[in-house]
Amino acid sequence: MKTIVVIPARYGSSRMGGKVLAKETGKYLVQHTYERALQARRVSEVLIATDHERVLEACRQFGAQCVMTGAEHQSGTDRVAEVAAGRDCDIVINLQADEPEVEPDYIDQIAALLAERPEAKMATLLAPFDTARDIANPNIVKCVTDEKGYALYFSRLAIPYDRDRAGIGPLDVYRRHLGIYAYRKEFLLIYTTLPKSRLEQCEQLEQLRALDNGFRILTATVPRAWDGIDTLEQYEAFVQRQKNAEKG
Repeated sequence: MKTIVVIPARYGSSRMGGKVLAKETGKYLVQHTYERALQARRVSEVLIATDHERVLEACRQFGAQCVMTGAEHQSGTDRVAEVAAGRDCDIVINLQADEPEVEPDYIDQIAALLAERPEAKMATLLAPFDTARDIANPNIVKCVTDEKGYALYFSRLAIPYDRDRAGIGPLDVYRRHLGIYAYRKEFLLIYTTLPKSRLEQCEQLEQLRALDNGFRILTATVPRAWDGIDTLEQYEAFVQRQKNAEKG
């Protein structure tokens, strides 16, 4: 099966404007993510999808394939679907531009989920939690699954609720959702035509649109989460980790 990765790279950001072009490491933030994706063994092609000429020009500088997409898109998934529609592929992986420390093996793992489970149309990854504080954090999305690994629900609240402990129980019960998705191309093109669902609008979690419409999302749990870059503080911490890695 031919698998491609599409990295939606919107120039604007509510918390850190222009972050995909931040370059304190000597490389653009989106460049770090792009180069990690290129290391995945199951991927035939990696593309960047953007809405801004500055991102397009930056991508040309480091040799990435970049596609200018429509300004009307409401989400990165819509941008990914526009690019995928014109590509010869079977599986499409949506990898956010602000995920510069994603493990290439994890990209391979999510691709394998759809390649090896023909009944699945959409997949994502989960990771264990390290602290109860993270479980309680509404900015970190939680997921509960059935015994076959299909998602039952995603929420910003701590799910499942441990009644005996007034909320949060043992850490190993909880799973953190990671912002990477794989779709069969034909399903992605249908999925992005569906209107926003009631649960999606309530939790502000796009993946709930699939569950609301009766589609299943297959999951796999990887050993650890990686940190995306949403704020200037997170970016500065990433820059420091890069400097430390170069020294070591």
